[in-house]
Amino acid sequence: MAETRILAIETSCDETSCAVVEDGRRIMSNVVASQVDLHARYGGVFPELASRAHIEAIVPVIERAMWEAHVGFEDLDAVAVTYGPGLAGSLLVGVNAAKGLALGRDLPLVAVNHLEAHVYAHWLESDSEGAATTPEVSIEDKVGFPMLALIVSGGHTELILMRDHGIYEYLGGTLDDAAGEAFDKVGRLLGLSYPGGPAIQRAAESGDPESFSFPRAWLEDSFDFSFSGLKTAVMRAVDGYPGGLRGNLQANMAASFQEAVVDVLSTKAARAAEEFGAQAIILCGGVSANRALRSRTVERSAVPVYYPPLSLCTDNAAMVGACAYRHFEAGDCASWGLDVIPGLRLA
Repeated sequence: MAETRILAIETSCDETSCAVVEDGRRIMSNVVASQVDLHARYGGVFPELASRAHIEAIVPVIERAMWEAHVGFEDLDAVAVTYGPGLAGSLLVGVNAAKGLALGRDLPLVAVNHLEAHVYAHWLESDSEGAATTPEVSIEDKVGFPMLALIVSGGHTELILMRDHGIYEYLGGTLDDAAGEAFDKVGRLLGLSYPGGPAIQRAAESGDPESFSFPRAWLEDSFDFSFSGLKTAVMRAVDGYPGGLRGNLQANMAASFQEAVVDVLSTKAARAAEEFGAQAIILCGGVSANRALRSRTVERSAVPVYYPPLSLCTDNAAMVGACAYRHFEAGDCASWGLDVIPGLRLA
């Protein structure tokens, strides 16, 4: 049986990525051009600069992905691209590039939801600890449906029940800041480098998570999240030290903030998995790289918890290719009128 090879493109935010994925599982190449250094001076993503950087990087990244995969366009079965959610200008670069390649090479075009792509990172082969798949076994062979997806990134914090391929139920999400956005904003408050997630995790390693009593927004019995109050509490705590955060103070505040975020995320994920009969919890998105979130969710969950290897937590095109394979096999291809949807939802 012939393999299905898909060239996938991801430009939803500040990573220009292209990958070649075989049969939705095998990564033949996965090239990522990061813009972290470009946006570090602003402490967050500057949309106009992001789209310009995508324009400069997109062709070299595609060429590199093809070269690393040792394939030509005649070896491909489809071209896939993220069309939302994300920054409009960034999404347009990827969608237009994908359209041009697909039209020029007479290949089908597959449109992918960025959030669904994060979920399908768990279908890619990996031998990393905590990964959901191995070369021989798929996650659905291990645990079956339904699965509970906790999608946590710079722009999203959502609990989604995945009942089967393509069947999703929205359980709750953030009412204000996403978890990753809160990490970035608090990182700036604490005087740490950008991006805030990794910087806070490093600082927290030498800190006491019980040194500051930061609030948790439980929102009664809902599966929604809120981090704006926590961010304000950290700001007020920082203002209480006009001389600056010295010694262990910065580490203690970072650890206490991280614990407050992780406490709510892991508790609600474990409770939702139990309530809806999920067979596993799958952590998705950039914040799923956080070690405290991983360990705390494992501790609190009654079902297996899986998380991608670090290279597949943040935005990348391999996860887009994995997701696109399911759509392609189902005959779900896009028209040439495909447009970006910055506010696209998964469920």
